[in-house]
Amino acid sequence: MVVIPTATALPTAEGAVQVAMEELPFTLHSARVLILGFGRVGKLTAHRMGALGAKVTVCAQGYADLAWAAAYGHETMWLEKLGGELGGYDLIVNTIPAQVLDRRRLAWVHPGAFLLDLASAPGGVDQAAAKELGLRVLQAPGLPGRTAPVTAAAAIRDAVYHILWELEA
Repeated sequence: MVVIPTATALPTAEGAVQVAMEELPFTLHSARVLILGFGRVGKLTAHRMGALGAKVTVCAQGYADLAWAAAYGHETMWLEKLGGELGGYDLIVNTIPAQVLDRRRLAWVHPGAFLLDLASAPGGVDQAAAKELGLRVLQAPGLPGRTAPVTAAAAIRDAVYHILWELEA
């Protein structure tokens, strides 16, 4: 059996879809979705959202990440240039564990948009600024344990066993 220590990315992505479906007043099909970051969670979340018919745009800072996102059929944009485009999205999903949505960028977000922050601490959204601007934000770094506890626990167990096995080898 191949052990994948980062297997919690899958339940995180599926949990993101679940949360989006619960929070949005319309279907993900044809929704304009921005994924910030294209690491493990970003890739899987973009794929899941796209499979449901969302119009997915990936925003990242690496050329390789943007090239892969484009190859998968997503629109792309450079993180450094992120600004006014933020007003064009219904759902913004952050996976970057650094504050990328500061007050300046949040001012561009459409007031009806929903922001889902999946990043681990410190998260990627300036929570105080978002509140002042009246934006809906859910910080959800622990989605795997809440939406798929058995899968998340198995992934953690397997990762621990794999680390122990490597230490013995």
